[in-house]
Amino acid sequence: MMPALLVRIRPSTPWRLGPETGLPAESAAVLHSDAVYSAVTLAMGQLGWMEEWLEATADPFREPAARFTSAFPWQRNHLYAPPPRGLWPPEGVSGRVRWKGAELIPAQLAGALLRGERFDEQAWELDGWCGCLIPAGSRSATGPFRFLTRSCAAVDRVTGGHALPYAAGCVQFAPASGVWCAAQFATQTAYAVWGPRIQAAFRLLGDSGIGGLRSRGFGRARSVDFQAGLLEDLLFGPGGAPRPGRGWWLLSVAAPSPEDPIRWDEGDYQLVQRSGRVGSLAGRGARKLASRMLAEGSVIVSPKAPRGTAANVAPEGCPHPVIRSGYAVAISIPWPGNA
Repeated sequence: MMPALLVRIRPSTPWRLGPETGLPAESAAVLHSDAVYSAVTLAMGQLGWMEEWLEATADPFREPAARFTSAFPWQRNHLYAPPPRGLWPPEGVSGRVRWKGAELIPAQLAGALLRGERFDEQAWELDGWCGCLIPAGSRSATGPFRFLTRSCAAVDRVTGGHALPYAAGCVQFAPASGVWCAAQFATQTAYAVWGPRIQAAFRLLGDSGIGGLRSRGFGRARSVDFQAGLLEDLLFGPGGAPRPGRGWWLLSVAAPSPEDPIRWDEGDYQLVQRSGRVGSLAGRGARKLASRMLAEGSVIVSPKAPRGTAANVAPEGCPHPVIRSGYAVAISIPWPGNA
């Protein structure tokens, strides 16, 4: 089994996560796994481990020492994730809750769904403001975050200090809420080597900021907590993992490798286009090459775990490679047609 490290971040300021639309007045609620990898890579560079890190994780012909899930919200004891496509909403539920509107659900509930267990519909309700399925409670109960806009101004200090106001979309987290992701390691040795360094990288990112508008104070963290274990146990609790099957529920974006034996005529998957800008000092601001990847929540059918691959997406003229990590982090689940 591959060891894993759960990272639980407690934000102290709003976060600016770039939306798929690219509109400055909007924000996403999920930081895709390739962006998590990029942030950790830049932190590794600041800590003096860049060359070793890229050698261990960016070679498309070698098994990466570590791979990341995307970063999703958490609230109290619930880790949120996109429900497995094709299996949500569950069969037989009533229309009391807008189940289809739930873009993120607690991992414990996903585990019960994948184990074929029925759950109490009265115990859940949809927070339409953030698209999260939350425990039913008082009228004051809210989900883990809200989308907000903040007024900003770009000041031209060259031609007289004229200001250009604009609205910036961001995510404001509720009390006892934040962002989680997980690093999954190839071996126990890889965990022993890179687990402590990844913890150091995330602590640095908590201080310097994650996402956009960091120079304005966005993306900071009050604390970053870590928990080691197996990914299935961290998500579902000990013994709560679903029965393995030929379906694979993606918790990261993924760029399939040509060697991945995926049955493209089965499953239920969605594509997302990834781009972004270079964050290093040498190439800062240049737009990365765009590529399409499998989205989180997709279910693909394969006789073995999908591996994925990494690609160099450096724009023309960039003085160094820019790696987009497309290594898959996936949970084995039953899928119709299992033997």
